Amino acid sequence: MGKLFGTDGARGVANSELTCEAAFRLGQAAVHFLGSVITVGKDTRRSGDMLESSLAAGIMSAGGTVQALGVIPTPAVALLTRTMQADGGIVISASHNPPEYNGIKFFDGNGYKLPVATEEAIEEYVFAGGLSVSERPTGAAVGNIVLVNNAREVYINHAVEAVRSQGIDLSHWKIALDCAHGASSVTSPEALRLLGAEVVVINDDYNGYDINVDCGSTHLGPLKELVAATGSDIGIAHDGDADRVLFVDATGNEIDGDMVEAACALDMKKQGRLAGNTVVSTVMCNLGFVRAMEAHGIAVKQTAVGDRHVLECMRDAGYRIGGEQSGHTIFLEYNSTGDGLMTACQFLVCCERAGKTPAQAAAVMTRYPQELINVRVSDKDAISSNEAIRAAITSAEQSMGDAGRVLVRASGTEPLIRVMVEAADEAQARLHCEAIATVVQSEIGCE
Repeated sequence: MGKLFGTDGARGVANSELTCEAAFRLGQAAVHFLGSVITVGKDTRRSGDMLESSLAAGIMSAGGTVQALGVIPTPAVALLTRTMQADGGIVISASHNPPEYNGIKFFDGNGYKLPVATEEAIEEYVFAGGLSVSERPTGAAVGNIVLVNNAREVYINHAVEAVRSQGIDLSHWKIALDCAHGASSVTSPEALRLLGAEVVVINDDYNGYDINVDCGSTHLGPLKELVAATGSDIGIAHDGDADRVLFVDATGNEIDGDMVEAACALDMKKQGRLAGNTVVSTVMCNLGFVRAMEAHGIAVKQTAVGDRHVLECMRDAGYRIGGEQSGHTIFLEYNSTGDGLMTACQFLVCCERAGKTPAQAAAVMTRYPQELINVRVSDKDAISSNEAIRAAITSAEQSMGDAGRVLVRASGTEPLIRVMVEAADEAQARLHCEAIATVVQSEIGCE
């Protein structure tokens, strides 16, 4: 049996690796495993309509009802699945991946990503052929589509109220916003303006094949230029489905997910809202984040890479904030998944309440030099048994001792090996990272 699900849903090149046939069976699986009412949203990719049609057909062929949300951020699908009391939710998106990719991500009725065991059961169901013709309903038992016309409004109002309920407005802020030609185009500008901010927006149009291309949270250059040209107080950049966000300060310096989580955690502690006096992050978080939290008496729980693992840790122990350096941040009191708009709003609240600029708020931690190289490979599972790669990693670890660390892992969403080296000295981090990446490329890299 093949493999459908990675770290964040089923993902691949649309109409080649992720096919209409697979989408149809995944729709049937949604009804079989989750229930008869399924919310469905999508980002702005050209292939979204195609996969949505197939997915919806699968749901209806199993007797289910599709609550169609249209183009909308991933966290909005999680929120609306919960508030509309659906049995499950699906978002058609490949997040930060290039336009030719697409993905299908599931939420349960509470807006949480499915456990790995459930995804494995869905895979088995799909590869077994789904619902046979003889098992499919007919006549009045066939499912239907219900268009949800106020989906964006519900999500926007949720984010706005989360700020207003804290007695905060953003009328003094000038914000530069990059929507990455993605789903945030239809939500984030309006939400920030409703909160009183002056908002200058780029890449809020879309044609289906420009999402994430040289823009958004994976390419901060255009946002930095916009901040400088407009004299904005802060720059905000989403990825294609707006479940993540990164920032730049007024002088163009990047504010990553670690810095945002650190600043917001400190604010929550001062407000008496930091459950367990603990934050959750992943093994990829910067060592500077850990040290900063320790200095303020805040414990850090580290998980495997992926917001799924962060969320599981948070739910198990009742923690309220967790995130990743890449910009996935979860505020569990507001939403059940990473939420780029909510994170942007809460970071602005944090700054406003403290009377600090974004740069001053982010200065709660000092980032250790960290070098990351992505190597495209033919077989990403080969790293576990490759002795040359293991030797290169060991050599780097021995050279740095306690003053650095190495993390080499396979991407859960792309055919990549991610090589990360962190050290007290930037040159040393780069040297060791490049050395390991060279060995990875030589041993298992694509031609």
